[in-house]
Amino acid sequence: MALRINYNQASSQAQRGVSGAQNSFFSAISQLSSGLRINKAADDSAGLAVSEKLKNQVRGLNQAQRNAQDAISLLQTAEGALNEVHSILGRMRELAVQSANDTLTNSDRAHIQNEVNSLLSEVDRIGSSTQFNSIQLLNGDASGPLNLAGFTFHVGANTDVPTASNEIAFTIGDSALGYSGGTNGVINSTTLAGVNALATTGVATQTDANAAIATIDTAVEAVSGYRGAIGAMQNRLESAINSIGVAAENTGAANSRIRDADVAQSVSEMIRSQILQQSSMAVLAQANQAPQSVLQLLK
Repeated sequence: MALRINYNQASSQAQRGVSGAQNSFFSAISQLSSGLRINKAADDSAGLAVSEKLKNQVRGLNQAQRNAQDAISLLQTAEGALNEVHSILGRMRELAVQSANDTLTNSDRAHIQNEVNSLLSEVDRIGSSTQFNSIQLLNGDASGPLNLAGFTFHVGANTDVPTASNEIAFTIGDSALGYSGGTNGVINSTTLAGVNALATTGVATQTDANAAIATIDTAVEAVSGYRGAIGAMQNRLESAINSIGVAAENTGAANSRIRDADVAQSVSEMIRSQILQQSSMAVLAQANQAPQSVLQLLK
């Protein structure tokens, strides 16, 4: 092998080995300090792109869970109000049955009528005041019912889950109890038979009391239907929350496998690079001594 002073190939190779060992060491240190295998695009550009997509999808799924939970809160508020209406209707029926008794006088029935009127007013109040986050749920205005088809709860990372196709409108007054149903966005209005009469329910006479019982029974059945629709939607949303939770967990695990560092592997790489760095430095020191052998020829 020729001896040269201006160029030392062995030293260059040793320097390259030292540089490579240092880069591996710093990369392992970076992974261990951050816990991430991919800290910058240069580490794994394709893996970074996939990881970012998965990370954003997990964030979307987590928000979707919160949206579904808010939707359940809204439905629970509406169902709670209807539960109270059920109780009021039960009391009204009890008063109607009492008023139909032959042992009562018209004066007694007048007192019962006063309580019935108060109960009707309370149903009106519930219908007009029940709201969630300023959203009217059981609006007494016929132009603003709780439209379950109109509420779209975003409960998927990329999809909307609309509610059931039925509307719920609860009103005592000029519009009385109303119910509208629709399919595929086409709304059809249907008035429940006999429910309109609830606005003028009277128990002042025995005849009126007997008629009121049938009217109240119809109203109870209607409210039960509304609560059933709300309960079905609530169950659907709870199932969606469970499904979304599983999807978020699996997506997060997939992202972790791509982006997170394998600590054991990183420690092994750090130790390996340290050993290589030390051996390369020793070799470099020896390589740098090689040109000095030329001096022996000049003596």
